[in-house]
Formats: sequence, C-alpha cells, structure tokens
Amino acid sequence: MQSKRNAPPRRWPGQPEKQGLYDPAHEHEACGVGFVVDVKGRKSHRVLQQAIEVLRNLDHRGACGCESNTGDGAGVLIQMPHAFFKEIAKKDRLALPGPGEYASGLVFLPRNPNRRRRLAEIFEHIVQSEGQTVLGWRTLPTNNGSLGETAKASEPFIRQIFIARNPALKDDMEFERKL
Repeated sequence: MQSKRNAPPRRWPGQPEKQGLYDPAHEHEACGVGFVVDVKGRKSHRVLQQAIEVLRNLDHRGACGCESNTGDGAGVLIQMPHAFFKEIAKKDRLALPGPGEYASGLVFLPRNPNRRRRLAEIFEHIVQSEGQTVLGWRTLPTNNGSLGETAKASEPFIRQIFIARNPALKDDMEFERKL
C-alpha cells in the first residue's frame, strides 16, 4: 500500500498533463473564489447581480466562525462607481474631480475617537508625502444588526477617503503605485 506522501497526485476529469510551468501536483481543492466579469470592461448591474449569486453559492466554503452570523467578510470588488460617489460626496460637501483623477478607499479605524483621529492624521500625512491630496473623508452608514457578538467585538469604525491624483502623474499605473 502506498503512503499518501508517495501517492501520485489525484487527477480530475479534463485536468491537463504537466506542461510548461503547470504541474497538476500543485492543484488543491479550494473553493471560495468566484469571478464574474465583462471582458470588455463594461459596467453592468447584471454583472453585480451575478457576483452576489456567486457569493450565495459559496456559502459552503466553511470560512465562518462558530456563530452562524459571524463570517469571513467575503464581498464583491467592482469598478469605481463615479456617478454614485459624485452624488454622495456632494452630500458631504466634497467636490470630486472626473473619473480617473481620484481614488477612493475604505479605511478601517479603531472605535476610540482619539485613536481614530490620530490614525487619520497619520494616514493623511502619508498621502501628502506621496504627493497626492486628500479631498476628504466620509463616515459610511453601517448596520451591524445582523452581526454576531464575535464580529461586533472587533468591528472597526469604517471611513471612506477620497484622494486626488497629482496632476503631474500622467500614467494611471504611476498613480496606482502612489496609492
């Protein structure tokens, strides 16, 4: 009887043979990742609906805590919704430049207001040291009513930051690197 260590790698139907840089010995059974894209980069609510369906179908992935309402924080990554951001920024008296001229990020901060304020100052200093400009912050509306006690105990204070692109940066990738 062969030990598991010396056993040949398990093969799945349709799995290719070892070739080039690909080696089926490095395959793992791993669920928990799904991709839904429009290969032409078009924005579509339908793609978002399909991505949410993927999340629902990955419920079995096992990345959850002992509480049924404490999980791994799985989510969906989408293109920047400029029209939406422009609208919500207006409500917070922030003026956003055109698409591609700014970035947005979610920053998870401590619940303690003094520590939160200090970390936001440090964050802004770093952004400025990279030659970019902080346009402003907004506090995100959240609803933790469905979270388990474990998740609530470590729940961060979430703020959204908007960062203007330095006009001297002509290359999109250079801006990405600065961010």
